[in-house]
Amino acid sequence: MIDPALRESATFDRATIAAIQRAAATGVYDIRGWGAKRPLPHFDDLLFLGASMSRYPLEGYRERCDTDVVLGDRNAKYPLHLDIPVTIAGMSFGALSAQTKEALGRGASEVGTSTTTGDGGMTPEERGQSKHLVYQYLPSRYGMNPDDLRKADAIEVVLGQGAKPGGGGMLLGQKISERVAEMRTLPAGIDQRSACRHPDWTGPDDLAIKILELREITDWEKPIYIKVGASRTYYDVKLAVAAGADVVVVDGMQGGTAATQDVFIEHVGIPTLAAIPQAVQALQELGLHRKVQLIVSGGIRTGADVAKAMALGADAVAIGTAALIALGDNDPRYAEDYAKLGSAPGFYDDFQDGRDPAGITTQDPELAARLDPVEGGRRIANYLRVLTMEAQTLARACGKAHLRNLEPEDLVALTIEAAAMARVPLAGTEWIPGVTR
Repeated sequence: MIDPALRESATFDRATIAAIQRAAATGVYDIRGWGAKRPLPHFDDLLFLGASMSRYPLEGYRERCDTDVVLGDRNAKYPLHLDIPVTIAGMSFGALSAQTKEALGRGASEVGTSTTTGDGGMTPEERGQSKHLVYQYLPSRYGMNPDDLRKADAIEVVLGQGAKPGGGGMLLGQKISERVAEMRTLPAGIDQRSACRHPDWTGPDDLAIKILELREITDWEKPIYIKVGASRTYYDVKLAVAAGADVVVVDGMQGGTAATQDVFIEHVGIPTLAAIPQAVQALQELGLHRKVQLIVSGGIRTGADVAKAMALGADAVAIGTAALIALGDNDPRYAEDYAKLGSAPGFYDDFQDGRDPAGITTQDPELAARLDPVEGGRRIANYLRVLTMEAQTLARACGKAHLRNLEPEDLVALTIEAAAMARVPLAGTEWIPGVTR
């Protein structure tokens, strides 16, 4: 037991001391998965103003609240028509097991939404079980196949990721199985690092040419997304639209990753809450809000998060880390296995090691077999249904018959920081810091 009279340094707390000692002992920087662990302004700092006297609520048992969304109808011949506005974010085969990718496809398809490939290409399991599959086109070009581009339902050009905007991905050698290596045309068992920028363009004008190339490859049928890590969001969104994006994906710094430097995860990018209003402002100034759809990702956990993101102006959201948790990541039933790895349920973030007891972030056949893709798909579908029902409940309380009708006027903030970032009033006032006096 620690003596209560002892005082811990706020600057050099125990986690910081441990990090310094680890760096001194090893001489290498820390690599891990997951996302930012520091406290950040988030959706919990916002509240909905439910209907009372001045607003009229909808009755949940008798009145509908619709949830469908169309993505990519700006230029594509076949935009995506989804039943719910919650999608599965890009996570690679390599970072995840083949069983996990299949489970994500099964769950998303059961509720009528999309899933996304990630770095390393498209697996038959994922395509076969995904009604709507978005193909990620990344700087590494690992696993890139023009035939798979045509098999996809949309293409997402990845310029950045919320956990590491400005940085490339990592897949360490212990996760490079023969199958992963073959798909990526790289040696098995050797660390793979993805490039931080695309090799064949240096700016927005070149990106516009690349998008036209992708449209020609797919006969102008597929929506083209552009994904950016939240940093200079206002300018990035304007440039993405100018380059021809049908959909813009903005990923905040609460977004997860399979493996990158800890210093990147904790010190680069901006919170999701701060990024959404910047993206919306950019689209509004171009006269294209709701015409170019906005997908927001990075720390989405609950139906309340979904509803708040949409109230701030998003058309849909994407989940990654939350989907893995729904599948069984950090589940207490593996407590003994986590302890053997020096961790515990709720703390495990060493996705880069490939020793995930839940069989999710691994290429070890014995561990991967722990995840039943059919049961995993059922769990994902259940989770997506709950998120949707929770969001509908909140929308009805605000008198809205469709999730897309939620708006900033329905929200207030609990803290000055959240009010300034989200550009909604501080609760009990009409004051928006930086906007009104």
